[in-house]
Amino acid sequence: MPAIANEQAERSAQAAQQAERSSAVTEMPEELRADVRLLGELLGQVIAEYGGDDLLADVERLRKAVIAARRGEISGDEVTALVAEWPIDRAVQIARAFTCYFHLVNLAEEHFRIRTLRVRDTGKEPLPDSIAQAVQELGEERVAELVEGLRLHPVLTAHPTEARRRAVVTAIQRISGRLTDYNSPGRGAAERAETRRRLLEEIDLLWRTAQLRSTKLNPLDEVRTAMAAFDETLFRAVPMVYRSLDAALGVDTGARAPKARAFIRYGSWIGGDRDGNPNVTARVTRDAILIQAEHVLIALENAAQRIGRTLTLNAGQTPPSPELRAALAAAEDHHPELVSEMATRSPREPHRQWLLFVAARVAATRQRGLDLAYRSPEELLADLRLVQTSLAGAGAARQAYGELQHLIWQVETFGFHLAELEVRQHSQVHAEALAEIQAGRTSERTEEVLATIRTVAWIQERFGVTAASRYVVSFTRSADDIAAVYELARHALGDRAPTLDVVPLFESGADLANAPAVLTGMLDIPAVRDRLATGERRLEVMLGYSDSAKELGPAAATLKLYEAQEALAAWAVVHDVRLTLFHGRGGALGRGGGPANRAVLAQAPGSVGGRFKVTEQGEVIFARYGHDAIARRHMEQVTSAVLLASTPSAEARTAKAAARFRGVARQVASASEKAYRALTEAPGFPEWFSLVSPLEEIGSLRLGSRPARRGLGAPRSLDDLRAIPWVFAWAQTRVNLPGWYGLGSGLAAVIDEIGLDELRAAYREWPLLASLLDNVEMSLAKTDRDIAARYLALGGRDDFVRQVLAEYDLTRRLVLEVTGHTRLLENRRVLSRAVQLRDPYVDALSHLQLRALSRLRADHEVSEEERERLSTLLLLSVNGVAAGLQNTG
Repeated sequence: MPAIANEQAERSAQAAQQAERSSAVTEMPEELRADVRLLGELLGQVIAEYGGDDLLADVERLRKAVIAARRGEISGDEVTALVAEWPIDRAVQIARAFTCYFHLVNLAEEHFRIRTLRVRDTGKEPLPDSIAQAVQELGEERVAELVEGLRLHPVLTAHPTEARRRAVVTAIQRISGRLTDYNSPGRGAAERAETRRRLLEEIDLLWRTAQLRSTKLNPLDEVRTAMAAFDETLFRAVPMVYRSLDAALGVDTGARAPKARAFIRYGSWIGGDRDGNPNVTARVTRDAILIQAEHVLIALENAAQRIGRTLTLNAGQTPPSPELRAALAAAEDHHPELVSEMATRSPREPHRQWLLFVAARVAATRQRGLDLAYRSPEELLADLRLVQTSLAGAGAARQAYGELQHLIWQVETFGFHLAELEVRQHSQVHAEALAEIQAGRTSERTEEVLATIRTVAWIQERFGVTAASRYVVSFTRSADDIAAVYELARHALGDRAPTLDVVPLFESGADLANAPAVLTGMLDIPAVRDRLATGERRLEVMLGYSDSAKELGPAAATLKLYEAQEALAAWAVVHDVRLTLFHGRGGALGRGGGPANRAVLAQAPGSVGGRFKVTEQGEVIFARYGHDAIARRHMEQVTSAVLLASTPSAEARTAKAAARFRGVARQVASASEKAYRALTEAPGFPEWFSLVSPLEEIGSLRLGSRPARRGLGAPRSLDDLRAIPWVFAWAQTRVNLPGWYGLGSGLAAVIDEIGLDELRAAYREWPLLASLLDNVEMSLAKTDRDIAARYLALGGRDDFVRQVLAEYDLTRRLVLEVTGHTRLLENRRVLSRAVQLRDPYVDALSHLQLRALSRLRADHEVSEEERERLSTLLLLSVNGVAAGLQNTG
């Protein structure tokens, strides 16, 4: 292997990493340690029962070897030799063992996180980054003002970054329930033994469940997968966030009318995003909204039934209002049998009768029973408010503003469509479609564009305009790209064209800089002017983080996006437009990922304004919305950040810091981009990247319905690669290059010219630079230099290897100098512990993956049978590394 960096620097880095590992182990809390030990022991028992003590012994040999290698007791080459001893089939079983272990460790950490949140929530002081803390900091009156315009708008996307099969996720959720039962206090010995047996049974099932998908997902599979987050978490968690805001505003919540309004709206691209995905058709979009509607209507029906059955309030003690009595009488006139049956079952309980009647109407809405169905969510809300007003008027305020208020909030949030289905298509597709129409001939693709617009019109007729009106145009270069969609709508339906809010998506550096000019041109489009006039002069713009980061590198893209936000916010003031910026962030740090609340606080002044719209995708959806407590915490953190970022004082502080440090940031960005392009635009780089990473094989994981690349064959440039596999593949190599490359050169350029102090001041005072460096620090912490060097050597380009590792060494050293940390993630103990405790076990999977990858990349022939077995080993290890690092794309 080539000599890369000077030995002293390498020894220093290794010593620092060893110190980090030691501290992480000692910091492991006993409750977490106990859960990890329990789950690990049970998995070991399952492995031994399945494959015998020899299989478990081999797993233990590798586990001890990688730990010894990290301690410097043996070399990495000795681990490589150990892995090479096993037949491929045995290596596959060992890879499965480590993958299952990571699933269980992730679960144990999630449980510990939930317990920690509950312990910290003493009620004496607000939790950090909570809504209550934001209200305490800003004051109730100021927050009450902001609540009027507050809007949090997560958009679920199907971008393929969830490596786990749904069956595996479900198995993990069952284990989670058993672990909760096992740790519940007050259980006797017999109960505890039975719970342990059930836990062992579920872990055995996880072990026996195939980790890899045997068939490729289609778009409707992706829709149904996303529905699990709604069914299991979001429907219940969202009203609890509103309740938290209500309590923070000083309301005797549950006994008074709420001050909090339903400020969360969900969107979805799943089944609507057809940019680069020919599998998403007009029929798929239609079916997607029907699946969403089915889920939300079932949830609303069940909630109305459940609450209705509890409203056993006698009319003598809690008399109904005259309006409710009249409504019941009218209902009996129109549906005598149904209402009579309810009256028989619930005599002198009019509030109960009414809500059960409402539940029956929701059921009819789902079943398309036209004589009983609601025509709109507004009709349902009117009926719910009728019973709420009656209850409050009769003195039953806690019944009026308790669970019933949750149901009202749920209807306001989700409607009958659950999430607004957004359409996305490439600007070039529209341009070619118009050219064909004008030439008097239309291809199948153009007919599909027109069919999509007709489907949007159908959705609006069935579920209302709010169910589907946004049409995102990727690679928007001019206002003509926006006008094209409105023109196509006229071709599709003439005067019956649907109501559209066409959203430009700016992704490249040049497009971000040109964004204000495009918006100015949009004001000349009659359809845009009409929407501004009828929509309170609201306009939406989407900013793409993935492709800008892939093009420019993380540091330059971060500044370019910030300056675009500044320019767009200023444009909106000049043109009297209420602008919403839609942030197209990925899950991984190389695609704009990282803590969402810190991202909000780092936005440009004036760009938030009480509104935050962002994509949520892949593994991020289940990481943030897989459990009620975690989902609620995430939504509270983002809400708190939006409130804090929207105040004049916060905007003034950010503006002052930006003015002072902009020159420094531009220097960093310029030198960083130069270093990044010097690598990624070098001749032979795309081909080298394909050799040193499992890029080619990632498509076989069947992560999603969307193709992993534009075009066929090996990539000839970065433009041929989608951002997700670009980031995913680098994560597998343990390099994580998209998350940090170039920043070291950027920092060095500034330090050489003006010294370190100004950078340290910028890190302390400017949230943008603090967020950038903290995210890079996270990415560096998930990088392993020794393992990375082994991957990079597979490509036969020592010059690229030297370039990458030299930049890593520089970036790591200078990030620590600027932040003042003695080790990576020094100020983030929980994350540091999680990363360092996983590293040895990720190493095990990396060595297994390297064995498969190096053989598959070898010059000599590999038989088809061996290639298939090696591919299975490689893909299992990819799955396991993704679980261990807890991020993919």
